[in-house]
Amino acid sequence: MPPPDIDDMAKEFRQRAARFGTRRIALIIAGLVFLAFMMSSWFTVQPEETGVIQRFGAVNRTVGPGLHYKFPIGIERATMVPTARVLKEEFGFLTTATRAGERSQYASEKTKFKEVSLMLTGDLNVIDVQWIVQYRIEDPVQFLFQVRDSRQTIRDTAEAVMRQVVGNRLGSDVLTVGRVAVSTEVKEEMQRLLTGYRTGVRLVTVELQDVTPPDPVKPAFNEVNKARQDRERIINQAQERANREIPQARGEANRTISEAEGYAVERVNRAQGEATRFTTILADYRKAPEVTRQRLYLEAMSTLLPGAKSLYVVDSDQKAMLPLLRMEGGQTPVTPNSAPASTPAVTQGGTQP
Repeated sequence: MPPPDIDDMAKEFRQRAARFGTRRIALIIAGLVFLAFMMSSWFTVQPEETGVIQRFGAVNRTVGPGLHYKFPIGIERATMVPTARVLKEEFGFLTTATRAGERSQYASEKTKFKEVSLMLTGDLNVIDVQWIVQYRIEDPVQFLFQVRDSRQTIRDTAEAVMRQVVGNRLGSDVLTVGRVAVSTEVKEEMQRLLTGYRTGVRLVTVELQDVTPPDPVKPAFNEVNKARQDRERIINQAQERANREIPQARGEANRTISEAEGYAVERVNRAQGEATRFTTILADYRKAPEVTRQRLYLEAMSTLLPGAKSLYVVDSDQKAMLPLLRMEGGQTPVTPNSAPASTPAVTQGGTQP
């Protein structure tokens, strides 16, 4: 089959167009152009975005979420900026996939990130620092037009500030207890620089993800870290024992002191009472010596006699002992013939009753 002739096809098309009508073709073309202009005039802004409208290249206005109208293509252009979304920049690693309910996947090739993550500390040690920067776009106009590449500016600023802060600190400080301080200092310095550049960005957080020594020195670092942990553990154990023993010793000392003070107060009060009693008795004795002597004797006997198991009264004029009743109830009198072999208690005196 011979190929179709182009001239014949053009002639056939002109004949058909002539039969259809030139006016109808013009109306169809005009309708298509009008439809294209109308479709390019309406646009939708998502809830987390802000639309920036440019008229002949110059910024004319910004619009919020929803359906909006603009002049057709060639007059106005709309650019969407995610102002309500938290954006993230990663340094020293790259997240390749993030799915709900699953672990994040990272790029397996890490050597290409070492140029960013390897840093020199203030004590001339090299450490591997991985961190993230989260930020929001506050001013979409500044973000789009104030600097040439806002995202690259944020990355360059973050890397420069991180190297400066890490370079002013000891490597052991960055690796252990100084991570929060480093993050805070980097965030403050980055925000100051980005505000000065008028990037329209507000930082949300700067967080160190992983800070480790380089791979060749990791075994030695792990040994040193283990020794430090053992030292801290021993110190904590000693401090725990000190916190337990010292309060106990202080309590024992305070108890002994309190007992001594109480004993001293008791002895002093008793001595003062005895002195006062002696003074009173002395005054009574000076007034009536015989009566006072007799009263003292009776008081002494009333104190001693209740504790005696047996009582013997010995008279110098009598040769045999007088039988007296025992102090305990229900016992028979003691006679000279029934006296026990050993005398428990004997009170010698004259005829004193």
